[in-house]
Amino acid sequence: MTAPTHHTVPVDLKTAEQFRKTQWRRPGSGSTALAWPGIVLGIVFVAIPVLLVVGYSFMSKAPGGVGVAGPISFESWSKLLFEEDFAGNRSFNPQYLTILWRSVWMAALTTVLAMLLAVPTAVWIATRPARIRNALVLAVTIPFWTNTLIRTYAWMILLNDQGLINTGISALGLTPLPLFPSPFATVIGLVYVFVPFMILPIYTSAAKFDFRLAEAAYDLGATRWRVITRVLVPSLRSGMLAGSLLVFVPALGAFIQPMLLGGAKLDLIGTVIQRQFKDSMNWPFGAAISVALLLLTLIALLGFAFAAKRLSAQGEKASLL
Repeated sequence: MTAPTHHTVPVDLKTAEQFRKTQWRRPGSGSTALAWPGIVLGIVFVAIPVLLVVGYSFMSKAPGGVGVAGPISFESWSKLLFEEDFAGNRSFNPQYLTILWRSVWMAALTTVLAMLLAVPTAVWIATRPARIRNALVLAVTIPFWTNTLIRTYAWMILLNDQGLINTGISALGLTPLPLFPSPFATVIGLVYVFVPFMILPIYTSAAKFDFRLAEAAYDLGATRWRVITRVLVPSLRSGMLAGSLLVFVPALGAFIQPMLLGGAKLDLIGTVIQRQFKDSMNWPFGAAISVALLLLTLIALLGFAFAAKRLSAQGEKASLL
């Protein structure tokens, strides 16, 4: 009679099973003390400042001109939509709505232009050898090593009437272009500053893309445009969405580029907020505009979250098919 054979479980599987049964692997069983550092930092550096700005928006301008004073007032919020003449009559004033719309439009334009530059750049980097690829990713981050203000001043030097661009145009016998200050210069500055935030997420998605799928599409007779739109771009959508979020939100509230490159010809929501706090010393009105911008940013974030959810659902549906 033969002895029964015993099947032994490998040691690594036993270790994994034991680790799975520990408290670190059971949801909700970790100590809440681990979350307290993050909670404290969030309260001190996020919640309290936001609550202060919201509170300031319902106050009045201090008599001395600096700070805020009571009692609670909705005057700052009403100034966003209405203006009051010397007789006390109020009328609708679309000035700040126009500025808000201009800010959204320029942030969206910056996002689109940054994406048009970032997609081919990220795909090209992803197709390079590993050693060169790492060097190119490092090159994308080099602008972060220099202060944004200095980089913006560099564009002021390039775009002014005696700058390198107009000097070259004049050398060709053509009329110099009014490039600075202008909305065009502002968009150029915004795209230059924020395009690395678009390249890096898209590159992360492109690095995971299996380019043999593109070769297979070519073998099946697909044109280059169809390969890009039906094979490549759907694989990059998560990176494009993340990059759009990282570009649109800060571009919406930017004030350095509009202030320096746009000059007096361009008012965006960021420059208006900066002017209210620094020049006009009207903290309640500046706070009201800031809260309005915060609400607009939250709406944008919800839109991006909804788009991400739809992309995830489409991906799961495609995987099932």
